[in-house]
Amino acid sequence: MKPDPAACSGPAVNDIELADRVRHFTDARVVVLGDVILDRYVTGHAHRLSPEAPIPVLRPSGNRCALGGAANVALNIATLGGQTMLIGVIGDDAAGAETLRLVQAADGIDCQLVVAAGRPTTAKTRFMAGSHQLLRLDEETTEHLEGGTAAAVLARFEAALDWADVVVLSDYAKGVLGDGVLSAALAAAAARGALVVADPKRADFAAYRGATILTPNEHEVRLATRIDAEHDAEADRAGRAALDATGGEAVVVTRSAKGLTLVRRGSAALHLPTRAREVADVSGAGDTLVAALAVALAAGAPLPDAAAIANLTAGISVGKPGTATVGAEELLGALHMEDLVATDRKIVTADQAAARLASWRAGRLRVGFANGCFDLIHPGHIRLLTEARAACDRLVVALNTDASVKRLKGPTRPVQSETARATVMASLAPVDLVVLFDEETPLALIRALRPDVLVKGADYTIEQVVGGDLVRGWGGRVLLVDLQEGHSTTRTIRRMTAPAVADPAA
Repeated sequence: MKPDPAACSGPAVNDIELADRVRHFTDARVVVLGDVILDRYVTGHAHRLSPEAPIPVLRPSGNRCALGGAANVALNIATLGGQTMLIGVIGDDAAGAETLRLVQAADGIDCQLVVAAGRPTTAKTRFMAGSHQLLRLDEETTEHLEGGTAAAVLARFEAALDWADVVVLSDYAKGVLGDGVLSAALAAAAARGALVVADPKRADFAAYRGATILTPNEHEVRLATRIDAEHDAEADRAGRAALDATGGEAVVVTRSAKGLTLVRRGSAALHLPTRAREVADVSGAGDTLVAALAVALAAGAPLPDAAAIANLTAGISVGKPGTATVGAEELLGALHMEDLVATDRKIVTADQAAARLASWRAGRLRVGFANGCFDLIHPGHIRLLTEARAACDRLVVALNTDASVKRLKGPTRPVQSETARATVMASLAPVDLVVLFDEETPLALIRALRPDVLVKGADYTIEQVVGGDLVRGWGGRVLLVDLQEGHSTTRTIRRMTAPAVADPAA
């Protein structure tokens, strides 16, 4: 199912719920089409002026290369944990070879670059003395793609559309998104119903008509609309003018130190102040923001949530020197969810759990398995987990996701989000691993993990325990734990929501 940018019209949710969104970034699939740039940095010291001209003399001490433009957007998506496909053009030259090497070395990027003979790779070389830029050398052409190169790019893009959840058009005005390719790409995306995020460079936003979301910065929106977006009210007006020009669903105006403004049809503007603690370098922050917005949308986040995540991610990025990426664990840490990624790393995916169990079994350790919603932890839960752990060497707890709990318990449950429940569960001493599952039963997970001991409350019979026959079949056993009377989540919720009874003596 394609993400719906208009799914939520209310304000962004709290950090715990945003962290839930980040956990699903691995499900995101984003195609990036645009101008691929190689960023070179020559660093050194400048201690004197040249006798030939009033310019500093740089004595180089190092150099490095980094991905820029559309390639930096793709790198940011991959670093955040998303799956991404990069489509663009490089030349048959040294800069192109270096760009290709960097893309192929990055985990999570499907490289679909077209090599254009006779067209130089776009490369920017910055000469730096400490943190000061002395000179920038740009090697590029801005000629629009034509002929076989344009056809090859569009063919790869159209083939990728069925795979993608979200498309990013990263326009740096270097010719890849020229008139022919841009209009054809937008038409192809519209025909497939794809959600398109366009990062514009043209002063005429009508060229992006058909894009779902436009992400101009203050300078770009001012050039296109002739409205200064420095203040909230003006940013709202500029965003609505841009929305009229594109016919899309939303405009995100990025406003540097002032954060961003999200403008949607039929809704009040949402102004999000920057969450940067300090600013070291704004290079590449726009790419980071667009990448985070796209991957959050592709992972199913409503647009206000995705904008809040993008705003925070960009805030982390500008606190780092140079063009920097932000990882999912770093983002979760900033959302005060360090427990998810800290020392013991108990919360894992099914694949990670299978790998951990393989190492445990190599050490001849018996593995136990318990499952449930565990919405509000009470003494009955603690007893079950304690007895389960006593019957094995390592205990895995399978936890129903929020969607699974809703299907089982009704629309008012769970009381706590899956992130909160997983964090609490991981903090308990008897528990060695926590795995979330989305189905009504953990049968598929039991098959995958093959536990030695399957644990359930004694309100079940052995024949009623899901997966019990499988576990007994491979030589394991089913353990039924006597429940502690007087404790249940449903009963606790009923007491919490019951109307208060007046005290007759009052």
